[in-house]
Amino acid sequence: MIPRLALVPGEPAGIGPELCVRLAQAPRSDCTLAVFADPAALRAAADALALPLRVLAPGASAELPGDIVVHPIANEAPAVFGQADPRNARAVIEALHVAAQHCLDGTFDGLVTGPVHKATINAGGIPYSGTTELLAQQAGCDVVMMLANATVRVALATTHLPLRDVAHAITRESLERTLRILHRAMRRDFGLQQPRIAVLGLNPHAGEGGHLGREEIDVIAPALDVLRAQGLRITGPLSADTAFVPTRRADFDAYLAMYHDQGLPVLKALGFGESVNVTLGLPYPRTSVDHGVALDVAGRGIADVQSLLAAAVLACELAQRHARTSAP
Repeated sequence: MIPRLALVPGEPAGIGPELCVRLAQAPRSDCTLAVFADPAALRAAADALALPLRVLAPGASAELPGDIVVHPIANEAPAVFGQADPRNARAVIEALHVAAQHCLDGTFDGLVTGPVHKATINAGGIPYSGTTELLAQQAGCDVVMMLANATVRVALATTHLPLRDVAHAITRESLERTLRILHRAMRRDFGLQQPRIAVLGLNPHAGEGGHLGREEIDVIAPALDVLRAQGLRITGPLSADTAFVPTRRADFDAYLAMYHDQGLPVLKALGFGESVNVTLGLPYPRTSVDHGVALDVAGRGIADVQSLLAAAVLACELAQRHARTSAP
């Protein structure tokens, strides 16, 4: 099975288009890639990097270095490196929606996304908190955001929320739902029959027995007890300041952090540029880069393609596992 992957570069003024162009320089044998973007933005990126690019129509085969299959999504304004334009917000969102719909209807087997610029999309009049949330709403399902590299996997109980709103967003029901999705994905997508999951506490020292907050006692621990009684291998709530030390990391297949900046700084310190954002719970595999749009280096040819390459490789592996598990 050769997975068919849809690739969305993201913000056209950032490094997404040039990363796609660089990815096209080495035709792949493990998957096929089709880009949903404005061909003009891709050609501009290729010109800036002095790399060959041959834009092919949907259905064609990319066989030579620089070949790239493109499903055209026109920008409203010409993309200028380093200058994100709110007029192009619609095209960015449309590319995500169209590519994801092709995954939902089975035309493609997985989705790989580049970095987007949240502020620019909102400035363009489109309410947007993140691609994870957008894809979940489109598919009509609950999802979990997880970042992974060769050292550690970190899922999130809450994603893009102001810190003041995090405690209220964490409930027994939401934790049980999140951990079930994480457990199921570890089994189905990563081939771990009995995944070992570590759950971090919300407060310093996991609440210090209630002296530094009661969320661990009143919310987190009761949810974990329910799941442990159902056979899930879950440890926690753990104090986040020691949960990631090397001797402990070996004991777990994945972590669940309570909020975005509790777990992801550790993961990125251990493998920034080599990590992959994975959306767990969608009907199809979706992976993304672990970095932003990098407007300050766009068009200069110095952006690191490693995270996008890792995202494509992982999407290919996940798509192949999906095909095996869904085969009659």
